[in-house]
Amino acid sequence: MNVGKFKIDLIDTGSFALDGGAMFGVVPKTMWTKAYSPADEKNRIPMASRPMLIRFENKVILVDAGNGTKMPEKLVEIYGIDIFKSDIELGLSQFGLKPEDITHFIYTHLHFDHAGGSTKFKDGKAIPLFTNAKHYVQKKHWEWALKPTQKDKASFFKDDWMPVYDNGMMTFIDGEDEILPGITVHPLDGHTKALQMVKVSDGSDTIIFPADLSPTSAHIKVPFVMGYDNFPLTSMEEKQKYFSQAAEEGWTICFEHDAFLQAAKIANSDKGFEIKEKIEISS
Repeated sequence: MNVGKFKIDLIDTGSFALDGGAMFGVVPKTMWTKAYSPADEKNRIPMASRPMLIRFENKVILVDAGNGTKMPEKLVEIYGIDIFKSDIELGLSQFGLKPEDITHFIYTHLHFDHAGGSTKFKDGKAIPLFTNAKHYVQKKHWEWALKPTQKDKASFFKDDWMPVYDNGMMTFIDGEDEILPGITVHPLDGHTKALQMVKVSDGSDTIIFPADLSPTSAHIKVPFVMGYDNFPLTSMEEKQKYFSQAAEEGWTICFEHDAFLQAAKIANSDKGFEIKEKIEISS
């Protein structure tokens, strides 16, 4: 998909699975099963892991890196991670790219299913994978990740991002900012403190990558917030704000974790936000 001068792709880094109840919070199972997918025998629903690739001129920007390959075997089993496809290097190779080709890497946030692939083990030690890239994260999110709450500390693994910091490769952002002309980040506080949504626009066409504000297309409905969200009422306010604008201005929304739909344009109806047009970014 092209947005002006930007070539946009989504990289398949395999599937995993999370508890359906946790993914939809107070929404009854009968409703989320119909809206998204039935659960397996462990009450898990299928999830995708699709980082965003942005290319223009001599710049190669990657947003998130999936689960990666460092996960202990026990957690691989718990989360049903497709370990054969979770290596971002394999995904990049489908586009003729290597990790060293990445010039800019943006963490939406530092949870393992988004940041895990940004480092790898070498001789038993975690090292940065994107050695030529400038890495970006919100300063307030970094501070949160260093001292997470009891509620979300299980989502943070320091091996996923501390080696990047230790090697002097991390750039901290404080609030909304422009990474490169036409590529901006917008902090969101509902899921975790200062997750950053990525927006790519040429002034007429716009695509957003909201990460866990709407991990699947079913989550575009304002009340469909995750049990994982630290501040669910804030998530609802953020959805109302950004998805209203997306519907009005025809933005494309990417669903990083939707196993069935990569992206869509939405409309605002008397029943809330709904899918207007399904979009495949990358075949």
